[in-house]
Order: sequence, then structure tokens, then C-alpha cells
Amino acid sequence: MKVITEDDIAQGLTALGLQRSSAVIVHASLRSFGTVEGGAQAVCRALHSSCGTLLLPAGSWDLTGVPAPPGLLRPHNACANAETWQAFEAAVDRAVPYADDLPIDKSLGIIPETMRHMWKHVRSRHPLMSYIAIGPNAHELIAAQRLDWPLGPLEALAKLKGDVLLLGVTHTSNTAIHLAEQRLGRSRFYRYTKTAPYVWMELPNIPGQSHQFDDIEPECRASTHEVMIGSCRARRIPIHDVLAIAE
Repeated sequence: MKVITEDDIAQGLTALGLQRSSAVIVHASLRSFGTVEGGAQAVCRALHSSCGTLLLPAGSWDLTGVPAPPGLLRPHNACANAETWQAFEAAVDRAVPYADDLPIDKSLGIIPETMRHMWKHVRSRHPLMSYIAIGPNAHELIAAQRLDWPLGPLEALAKLKGDVLLLGVTHTSNTAIHLAEQRLGRSRFYRYTKTAPYVWMELPNIPGQSHQFDDIEPECRASTHEVMIGSCRARRIPIHDVLAIAE
């Protein structure tokens, strides 16, 4: 099996139509490439050299999230409640308040966490759904997020006519579809986080599951630019097109 180099990845990104003026949200799987010389750092360097502004999910849910308190019910919220106040308080004790240097959830892959360590970045302060951004439009993207509107950076990316970049992942990782859902009034859930010792907070407009998002793929095909980089299926889709199709 061929070893994939940083140059291979950069050439593939260029073949997708990305350039130094591009602004993209990156959803990536390192494993999808096969063997990469230099590992995650090589992928990050290729992204940094091929694009202008990079936006990546940087959630810390595994560390900061807590269950819903006992007895607190929200219609159609699909959130498990702690069985007792003792169990809830124990969960709050185990959780940590958000901080800029918290590691990114492993479920988001190694690329965002590697990027966080490699480049000067701006990170939003949403306790569950932070983002990091790198490049000339980084502050603009991050400033668009509020506690009550966690998907704001995606709206800002759409205003920049940015792209969704899927590297070896499916549309189940495509967070832009969550934004389309919420614009239609769907998938607006409440979730819970620790904000300080003995203090928890309820956060609105948290998106839900994405297991049916691949249903959008046939509709997106005409807008999708695609190349293979090693064994990685790399796709670029204008975020405006994703939103228009999903809505």
C-alpha cells in the first residue's frame, strides 16, 4: 500500500478547488487516508497550506457535559435524566468547567486536536460545542457563536461563501445539516453542562443525532467536488448548497 505524503494531500486539496482564499469547515478521519507519512500533523500542514481559513469542531462534551437533572422534563428533548439528585451531583462533580485549553473530544477525530496544538487559533467558549478557527476570518467565524446559538459559526461561514470539507467521513459528520434542521425549527434540544464548582447550566438549541444525514448525498451530488487521496474519499461541497438542499 502506498504511503501518503503531505504533498499528496495538498495536491488532492488543490484538485478539489481549494485555495488560499478558501474558508472551510473540516470534518476528517486520519485513518481514512491509509498510512500517512507524518501522521495527523502532515494532514494538518496540508490543510493549513492549501486553505485560507479553517473551522473545526472542538467540542468538549465528554468532559463538561452532565445529564439532565432528575424531574426536569422538556417536551421531545431526548435527554436522559439522572435517576437521583445524588447521581446528578456526582456527575457534576466528575465534570469540569469549560476552559480554552481543554482537549477536544476524541469522537471528533485526531485532526482537530492536532490542529489545536500546531497553529495559533481562536476557540469559542461554548461549554459543549466549541469551535476552533485558524486564518484571516477566524475571529469573524468564532464571534458568531452564542450560548443560545451554538451553530453560529456555520452561518458565518455561509456568509463567506465557504465550503464543507469531508475527508474520509460521511454526511453523518456534516454539521451544516444540523444548521439546516434548526432553521426549519427542528432538532433544537436542551443539554446540560458544568460551568463552575457545584454550578450547572441548561443550554438551548443543541443539535441531535445525524444517523440519517447520508440520505442527502444523492441530492448533493451535483454540487460535490470529489477526489481520492490515497484511500480517503475527499469531498468539497459549498455550504450554501448543503443548506439549500437540506432546507
